[in-house]
Amino acid sequence: MTTIPQPPDILSPDFAADPYPAYRVLREHYPLFHDPGTGSYLISRYEDVQRAFREPVFTTDNYAWQLEPVHGGRTLPQMSGHEHAVRRALVAPAFRGRDLRERFLPVIESNARELIDAFRDADEADLVAQFATRLPVNVIVDMLGLDRADYDRFHTWYGAVVAFLANISQDPDVTAVGLRTTEELAAHLLPVIQERRAAPGDDLLSGLCTAEIDGTRMSDRDITAFVSLLLAAGGETTDKAIAGVFRNLLAHPDQLAAVRADRGLVPAAFAETLRYTPPIQMIMRQPAEDVTLSGGTVPAGSTVTCLIGAAHRDERRYARADTFDVFRTEIAAAGAFSAAADHVAFGLGRHFCVGALLAKAEVEVGVNQLLDAFPFMDFAEGAAPAEVGVFTRGPSRLRVRLTPGRRRG
Repeated sequence: MTTIPQPPDILSPDFAADPYPAYRVLREHYPLFHDPGTGSYLISRYEDVQRAFREPVFTTDNYAWQLEPVHGGRTLPQMSGHEHAVRRALVAPAFRGRDLRERFLPVIESNARELIDAFRDADEADLVAQFATRLPVNVIVDMLGLDRADYDRFHTWYGAVVAFLANISQDPDVTAVGLRTTEELAAHLLPVIQERRAAPGDDLLSGLCTAEIDGTRMSDRDITAFVSLLLAAGGETTDKAIAGVFRNLLAHPDQLAAVRADRGLVPAAFAETLRYTPPIQMIMRQPAEDVTLSGGTVPAGSTVTCLIGAAHRDERRYARADTFDVFRTEIAAAGAFSAAADHVAFGLGRHFCVGALLAKAEVEVGVNQLLDAFPFMDFAEGAAPAEVGVFTRGPSRLRVRLTPGRRRG
């Protein structure tokens, strides 16, 4: 007689240490589970998570309490219909096509180079603290045309906003710091917004101040909320993805060698990292009416926690799902950063992440420049560091031994 395991507690230390065995239990035995700790319905199979991201019945109304307080206003993920289409059209051009390629790719390249220069001659470095967690925030500050002296301030704000969003245990101190950050960020940005409205430049903040579609322009609050969203969403995915790519490749030296030899595999390494160790492990939705999924029916108005980390290990969708493989055929790298992606790390459908191509550019530049700078790289502590986090997840440090390129030969 087979014993069915107890449902896992996603707020427990065991889950935080390694959620993947718990995800397997949920997929196999509790594909729809009302979790008492979070008060939400957990869904863990790829097909169900994909539906929750694609089907309009699954709304983002939950973001009114989950996102709006820390961002200080309504943001793009909360919106729907005409409002969503117009606001997305206002901000999307900066994150794709010519604007991304000609205006912002050089910003990414110069920032990556400057960060690497700080440890280019070192024997060891922490790729998280010295590179991954800094690159996306520095890039955002530069894209907005803000003072580079504020890098550290924005990095602190970034950490506070992300901690607020990841605070599924509702620690009141974390909440208080996040809400204080909302006020500080807005107070910092509002005078600059007024200056850019009066005398716009060629930066992203000026573009947000002057963009207009169908007579709609972004208010000051819209802009400060968007910048907060950009810091959190743009920073966290890129930060943990860069660290994740190197953690996964260093743990699989044959695949690291293949990527070094063929840089065309860098997008595949990024896409497979998004599947194997997704930076964002869970995203919430709220159905507007009762919805039947694997395992039962979700009542209208409930919070549904879509377990991305579980969906990406679903054997029904991916062969050898617990194996990292940059040569995986189920994910086409060419479409992995579009709404046609073969994974759900960036969402799907109308709320597909508007910054996916920016994240792709940052990760590809960062990975390529690090590989160029250091022909040898290995774990300094002998093994892959543990990942941390429940809502978002990745290594908090990644110390590596380095052989700088200048020492070749």
